[in-house]
Amino acid sequence: MVRVMPADAKAAKAKGPSDVNTYPQRTPRFWHGMRFFSALRLLARNQFRVHPYRWGMVFTVLICGVINSTLSLLQHCLHGKKIEAVSLKQPPIFIIGHWRSGTTYLHELMVRDQRFAYATTYDCFAPHHFVTTSRILPKIFWFLLPEKRPMDNMQIGFERPQEDDIALCGLDCPTPYFRLAFPNHPPPFNEFLNMEGVSQKDLDRFRWGMKTFVKSLTYAKKKPLILKSPPHTGQIGVLSEIFPGAKFIHIVRDPRSLFPSTKRTWQSLDHSQTFQRPHHRDLDEYILRSLVMMYEGFESQRNSIANNQICDVRYEDLVKDPMGQIRRIYRDLDLGDFENIRPAVEEYVEKQRDYRVNRHTLDPEIERAIAVRWASYGNKYGYHLTPASTMASGSEESGKEDL
Repeated sequence: MVRVMPADAKAAKAKGPSDVNTYPQRTPRFWHGMRFFSALRLLARNQFRVHPYRWGMVFTVLICGVINSTLSLLQHCLHGKKIEAVSLKQPPIFIIGHWRSGTTYLHELMVRDQRFAYATTYDCFAPHHFVTTSRILPKIFWFLLPEKRPMDNMQIGFERPQEDDIALCGLDCPTPYFRLAFPNHPPPFNEFLNMEGVSQKDLDRFRWGMKTFVKSLTYAKKKPLILKSPPHTGQIGVLSEIFPGAKFIHIVRDPRSLFPSTKRTWQSLDHSQTFQRPHHRDLDEYILRSLVMMYEGFESQRNSIANNQICDVRYEDLVKDPMGQIRRIYRDLDLGDFENIRPAVEEYVEKQRDYRVNRHTLDPEIERAIAVRWASYGNKYGYHLTPASTMASGSEESGKEDL
């Protein structure tokens, strides 16, 4: 069995990667944004195989489901027709890339531009009613969130940028993130990593969820959007059909850093989001297979995207020269004058200089697996996959990555 062990083995034994930042019981999970019958269907699809210590979460999810259903009806009555009538004159910009490749850092840099809006944590956790409740409920329930994310030292808050795939969970639309609810079961919706073999019913539901959420955001924010979510990497063909003219910023990172950091992320999220007690017997294989699937989809669909609608960024280059890389993105995608937002970007970069990283030792066996199975990704983006010793997960140097 391949494994990734923290550099400090004694610390790891006492405090595993899944509980570095404890996720309080009071903190909302992805499923707390679902309506009642959607949450009930999620449990039924998995035969209610809930660990005894998670039945309390089941109760709160169902209670929140009743509240979400009521507030969803209220929002539909107040804003439903107006949201449906929204015209997406400026399609979204999507930040894409594998988990832990730096998408969160890049997202945080890009949204310094006040001309754009983004999906906040509250928007994604309350996709059915945030248009109606976002000015009130986050101010009342601010204490529910921890200070930092469970997998790293990134700050968290209802107002911070968040992944729109979390909103898809709340909307009960197909997303690979449903794996987190019951991680000991076969991962559902894995075909959405590359969009191969997707049923028409699921595809229609995905289209509905993305369009509904983007229209709701556009109606509420009155600005074009910058969104990010790793699963979108293998979905760019469908997204460009749903949102004609959409632009994509694609970020890559050394695979030897991606693997340990991604494993830490899944371990952390599995423990914080699950209805079960995760055993993680197949986690290494899941990570290895997921990147291959994601980039098979990405590379095959990329030909359908015009060159001036997509650009590539290397995480290492972004860390070394954030100003130069953001300026290049603005130029390649024709986003306007970067100099107008340069001071805001510089201020954000300066604030992140003291970010603490998580360090891991990469097991030689998994290094060999990465070198073989992720060779296409490594060769394509200029990474020479030879054995390396200590890698930093979390967010090396700049400290900004994603879920």
